[in-house]
Amino acid sequence: MSTAGHWFNPVESDPDARIRLFLLPHAGSGAIIYRDWGQLLPSDVSAQAVTLPGRHNRHEEETYEDFEPLLEGLYEAVLDEIDDRPFAFFGHCLGAQLAYRLTVRLEREGERRPLVLGTSGWSPIGFYQPTEEESRLPDAEMLQWIKRLGSFPAEVYDNPEMLALVIPALRADLRVSAQYVDDGATVSCPLASYGGSTDPLQQAPDAMSHWARRSPQYLGHSEFPGGHFYIDNHALAVTTDFARHLHRFQELLVH
Repeated sequence: MSTAGHWFNPVESDPDARIRLFLLPHAGSGAIIYRDWGQLLPSDVSAQAVTLPGRHNRHEEETYEDFEPLLEGLYEAVLDEIDDRPFAFFGHCLGAQLAYRLTVRLEREGERRPLVLGTSGWSPIGFYQPTEEESRLPDAEMLQWIKRLGSFPAEVYDNPEMLALVIPALRADLRVSAQYVDDGATVSCPLASYGGSTDPLQQAPDAMSHWARRSPQYLGHSEFPGGHFYIDNHALAVTTDFARHLHRFQELLVH
């Protein structure tokens, strides 16, 4: 659907960085959720945020509305992009879902695995899953729903032009997520999970604990005060913790 360069922001990674980090955003969003991460991460970690078709600089492209074609497009884009340096994934919400399945796919296909997989604001079990019907809610109801989640900056809600871009992308992503079927797949790479203590999308108190069964190298769960978008207020703590894992496993590769 697109060349690999269109998927990542910035398009080029820092050639001097030792580790590459691909950041996958939540439903309806793009690279903006990770706008501060480049400054928060250590200089030897080069972060590139994924932008899916239908948003931001790709807003004229057709959105994916089916899970498997989206995963395939992302898989091909990552394979085209990675070089000989270690790389990692971190995803929030739908981004966590995609990062997890992307890792599963890479390992099943015999490709290189991520140095570390970071999952935030989603778990394969115990989390809200949208339905096809919910993705087709009238605009007014959809707007009220995203307001309750606090999933976009306040200025978006009163800006018709911005809403006209956000809502179609969100609908498409909800349809993608509605198709997800958990098969209990595991990954062999280290996995760390993160979440908000009052996330309204977490439907079971032990939801995040299920990640422990998805990797033999589970690094534990870090919980922060806040709801689904706790990550906005705790970006420094999350990046510090995740970078610690990246450096630890990068050193193990070297030695």
